[in-house]
Amino acid sequence: MLRYLPVIVVIGVTIYALIECIQTPEDEVRNLPKVFWIILILLFDIIGSIAWFVAGRAQGRAGPVPRSRPGQPPRAPRPPRGPDDDPDFLRKL
Repeated sequence: MLRYLPVIVVIGVTIYALIECIQTPEDEVRNLPKVFWIILILLFDIIGSIAWFVAGRAQGRAGPVPRSRPGQPPRAPRPPRGPDDDPDFLRKL
């Protein structure tokens, strides 16, 4: 059973890389067109997947960082508010 583990890991990484590549918008793909990345991932299982993670996908997809004034630590984004805590929503009632 343990001898099948590397094969399962390679298949899992390849499927993960393929799905991520397909779901990535065309304008965020780096270095090659998206179609070539898909072909590379399918033809060269683990090498293509690693190449996608290193050189193909967009970096820093977490979103914009909130800005702060110089000399102050960065502020954390505000948590979402419920409708009963939102003054703009309550004014519209």
